[in-house]
Amino acid sequence: MARFYPLTVTDVTKTTRDAVAITLEARDGGDFTFTQGQYLTFKRDFDGTELRRSYSICSGIHDGTLRVGIKKVADGAFSIWANDDLTPGTVIDAMEPMGTFHTALEPDKAKTYLAFAGGSGITPVLSILKTVLVAEPHARATLVYANRSVSTIMFREELEDLKNLYMGRFTILHILETDAQDIDLFQGRIDAEKCAALFTHWIDIASVDTAFICGPEPMMKAIAQSLGDHGLTKDQIKFELFASAQTGRLARRTKPVAVTTQASIAATVTLDGMTRSFDMGHDMTVLEAALDNALDAPHACRAGVCSTCKCKLLEGEVDMVANHALEDYEVEQGYILSCQSYPVSPRIVVDYDQ
Repeated sequence: MARFYPLTVTDVTKTTRDAVAITLEARDGGDFTFTQGQYLTFKRDFDGTELRRSYSICSGIHDGTLRVGIKKVADGAFSIWANDDLTPGTVIDAMEPMGTFHTALEPDKAKTYLAFAGGSGITPVLSILKTVLVAEPHARATLVYANRSVSTIMFREELEDLKNLYMGRFTILHILETDAQDIDLFQGRIDAEKCAALFTHWIDIASVDTAFICGPEPMMKAIAQSLGDHGLTKDQIKFELFASAQTGRLARRTKPVAVTTQASIAATVTLDGMTRSFDMGHDMTVLEAALDNALDAPHACRAGVCSTCKCKLLEGEVDMVANHALEDYEVEQGYILSCQSYPVSPRIVVDYDQ
């Protein structure tokens, strides 16, 4: 069962014209202790339709507060409501923190972090930076932050305060698409050529222990490729695609692998310690089948971006048409995103509890 708990909004602060930071307080139940880089999944009823949306926590783990950043998205009912109508005192239902966009804290090590963020992708990155700079007193970090203009920079003052507080340990490079910059390198979009120039003139890529990337998919792919070309291994690169870049679930492949010819699939699903068996169709995802059979399976974006719907495939095969959330080792261990997984064998067995 997807467990939601009530959170009270205690503060709503504009960070740009189209983005807010929302401070929340647990009311009754749930463990909202979080790890840097994690997110919350919210649900709300809009005219009889339940919407679930995930937003990253922007607090550091030492801040003593729980805050999320929400940028307004065109036609995004939840983000528009949060930006225009949400007020202190409102109660919102949320799942406990989730996500793996982080690395273990090691206070005794002098690690070097490199972070790339685009637009609202700064939200989990800010949580990570604030946390590691406190928890790892010998760590250094560089943030490359891409935006259209100065006016669209989320958490601008907070980032400047962080830079001043950790002078010599934290550096920010702003890349602006439209506003003029004194240095040409800092204007335009981040691509492979710009990354190569940054690594040549501004960033000692050889000293980087871990790189974090969060932003639009094309930008993330270009940066990840460039980081790899300049010596970073796959294990050193952590990335998260923000959900606003996705308009919905991707279309199923036209020729999925080894599809069974049976009329229906025998499915067995374990959730909250209870196991149920039922038949499902080829054209349904594992998540759709679970929900259709009255199983309250956890889910949020339905686009393969968050990992809220993660479960373990114990038997059978599925075609996972999109995966922007699971690490390679998780896929190797049998984990799938149920919102993106179609059965391709006569029987499947999945477990949401593992």
